[in-house]
Amino acid sequence: MFAVWLTGLPASGKSTLAKALEAQLRQRGLTPAVLESDELRRVFTPRPSYTEEERDTFYFSLAWVGALLVSHGVPVVFDATANRRSYRDRARALIPRFAEILVDCPPEVCAARDPKGLYRQARQGGTATLPGAQVEYEAPLHPDLVVRGEADPLEEVRRITSLLSSRGYLA
Repeated sequence: MFAVWLTGLPASGKSTLAKALEAQLRQRGLTPAVLESDELRRVFTPRPSYTEEERDTFYFSLAWVGALLVSHGVPVVFDATANRRSYRDRARALIPRFAEILVDCPPEVCAARDPKGLYRQARQGGTATLPGAQVEYEAPLHPDLVVRGEADPLEEVRRITSLLSSRGYLA
């Protein structure tokens, strides 16, 4: 099996693409697990502080769970910003069939979408840990694919599945 990590700024379109990719993989007869960081953070770190140490532990746990699922034949879609390259590199090291997809979206588009109010909170001083605004977001140096967060999600998922097929991850 394989794993796909969708990374990008908060509100870049990762969740939209993860849902569309999940649906496309299901149409192909697969049963993927979508590991969405906001949902799993409630389990792994119920009172998150977003310190570097906590993020390191969280993303190690996320990568480990993903690797475990892949080893049991479950395709995994990571829907997680993972603001440090090292977090995603760790997953790549654990999962041999791995694709890192950068969901590229201009910061002003992300801030305008702001479905969770994170950018607004950051502007008002309600948070000090927003990747790309208050803490660094390290984009992949060599992503396996770059997709546009403001583009048609179905077209971008077609590009992702084309990559997966070209690598022999999809039959």
